Amino acid sequence: MTTRDDCLALDAADPLAPFRAEFDLPEGVIYLDGNSLGALPRATGPRLQAVVAQEWGRDLIRSWNTAGWIDAPARVGGKIAGLVGARPHEVTAADSTSANLFKLVAGALSLRPGRRTILSEPGNFPTDLYVIQGLAALLGQGVRLKTVPADELVAAIDEDVAVVVLTEVHYKTGRRWPMKAVTAAAHAAGALMLWDLSHSAGAVAVDLNSADADLAVGCGYKYLNGGPGAPAFLFVAERHQAAIRSPLTGWMGHADPFAFVDAYAPAPGVRRQLCGTPPILGLSALEVGVDLHLRAPLAALEAKGKRLGDLFIELVEARCGFAGLTLASPRDAAGRGSHVSFAHADGYAMMQALIARGVIGDFRAPDILRFGFTPLYVGYADVWDAVEILRDVLETRAYDQEDYRRVSAVT
Repeated sequence: MTTRDDCLALDAADPLAPFRAEFDLPEGVIYLDGNSLGALPRATGPRLQAVVAQEWGRDLIRSWNTAGWIDAPARVGGKIAGLVGARPHEVTAADSTSANLFKLVAGALSLRPGRRTILSEPGNFPTDLYVIQGLAALLGQGVRLKTVPADELVAAIDEDVAVVVLTEVHYKTGRRWPMKAVTAAAHAAGALMLWDLSHSAGAVAVDLNSADADLAVGCGYKYLNGGPGAPAFLFVAERHQAAIRSPLTGWMGHADPFAFVDAYAPAPGVRRQLCGTPPILGLSALEVGVDLHLRAPLAALEAKGKRLGDLFIELVEARCGFAGLTLASPRDAAGRGSHVSFAHADGYAMMQALIARGVIGDFRAPDILRFGFTPLYVGYADVWDAVEILRDVLETRAYDQEDYRRVSAVT
């Protein structure tokens, strides 16, 4: 079995290890929840202070021009493009993942007139399913969401499917879809493919253009370390940009927003997917996190994430096998993102006991303990130490307390 000394040796040889110093991580905490909220980059505070004190406080409204505020969605989106295998003019930073999904699913229907089915899988991230349900109810006319189990999904892509909507890395299990193969299957049936990259961007190597993807969305507050509620991003392949229609035709998506005319005329390219005024503070924080990621090779990020996940599975099964934990993630790292989940009926209480001891993961109902391995700041010794604390929590049944079973609003 791997020892702690082995883990320390891996950390010493890790080319990504210097990035840990770029984050403001609390002493005594092993943070394994970057797949839900990324840690704070040290450069974010000074950057926001400059935006607030100088660009907003001193230069006021002039900063829309002088500080490039008006260009922030395209600039940050263009940088994110480098993390997801897209061209800079195919990605913009805007709104939330939910709002962007609404826009792009509606846009996909506009590109496939006569087709009424939006295909996904049961257990996809709930907001994706909720947004699609709401859009279908709004549009009526037979538009519907159809969910099919993963092993039957490709066969279910028929002539009525307008768009297939899937999360590349499953939020709960970490299972990873084969992006290129599924996209090709959608295209073979005449459908479009929309990928949710919320648990992919910044953690695994994504190549939207190589996969021939049509559309994609993703969030900025997980692996991209943009902060709580950070702006999201969306991708529209260049070939669709002139024809796709957004249902949210706000002024920032207008071809000439400062002409202030009554009639809407869509902007060229992906800019027509913008809606309201860009959130400059949020975009400024997100840009810091994205810039940090652009300094790290994506292949190295993904490789380390796989190794950390493999190590965690090995150690949990070897040292905590007595507790009845069941692996809920793919064992094969090639089919897994950068988080690992175990199932247990007492999973919520176990996670609260871990958090109380400084190992921060999260819980997903009904029984999933979820641990994220952010390659930029989680080390191999962190994994060894986290499992040692988990083993102690399980052996002593420290989780068997009323306080740990009291469910908080956010799990």
